[in-house]
Amino acid sequence: MRIFKLNSGVLIDHNNQYYTVPITDWDNLINDDTIFLKLTDFLESGKATKINSINEAEILAPIGSQQELWACGVTYLRSKVGRQEESKLSGGADFYAKVYEAERPEVFFKATTNRIVGHRQKVKIRKDSTWDVPEPELTLVVTSSGKIIGYTIGNDMSSRSIEGENPLYLPQAKTYDQCAALGPCIFITDKPLDKSSLISLDIFRQENKVFEGTVALDQMKRTPEELVSYVYRECSFPGGCLIMTGTGIVPPNDFTLQSGDEIRIRIDGIGELINTVA
Repeated sequence: MRIFKLNSGVLIDHNNQYYTVPITDWDNLINDDTIFLKLTDFLESGKATKINSINEAEILAPIGSQQELWACGVTYLRSKVGRQEESKLSGGADFYAKVYEAERPEVFFKATTNRIVGHRQKVKIRKDSTWDVPEPELTLVVTSSGKIIGYTIGNDMSSRSIEGENPLYLPQAKTYDQCAALGPCIFITDKPLDKSSLISLDIFRQENKVFEGTVALDQMKRTPEELVSYVYRECSFPGGCLIMTGTGIVPPNDFTLQSGDEIRIRIDGIGELINTVA
């Protein structure tokens, strides 16, 4: 089942049928290890109210005020190659080769809630960057206990010109206002995602497709559980945490985003996240 955070509350999509539920506290909802059973009970007990459709304009980013957004890098071979290409002039290319093979993954803080946008909202590119791309990523929804209770779609906006200048500039390349998009929903499940699931990225400029790419989840070098274990190592998350798992789709080096571009990211079983560049 999928859940949506709306201005008016919480909505469940179950077998393409929409239901509202009497839940107002999103933070506690997604920090509940038993959320799958709880939502199933709402549906089976008649506590949920069926409605005809969902208004996309009401959809909010599926993160609460108590959650942080973290991210992992260089988890796909294509990402390793892309990072090496952008950093070769600064002498940082070897670092990305080493982290791809290392036991410890690259983990970094991405954004607080106020810097995250939702479905159909605008993402930004930095004014002091000349080379910018979206990074489509499976994003884990993790409770305070470290349990993965669901999945959403993430767009990790990245300033490649800044990161490529020096790997130590990563925080500036990754963290700024409207630097991430999440949504449109959380896919709640008690089972792991099928590893054959595809992530797709399409970028449109003036209604013309200027880039497309796909990658399967089985191309990710590290498991979701492994990434969670490192994010949660020596860090506590009382309200839970959302974790981007890295990208396997990197546009070519001669491509950079422009204002007005539309970014569409799809993940099998979860849905489609659409954002426009401000």
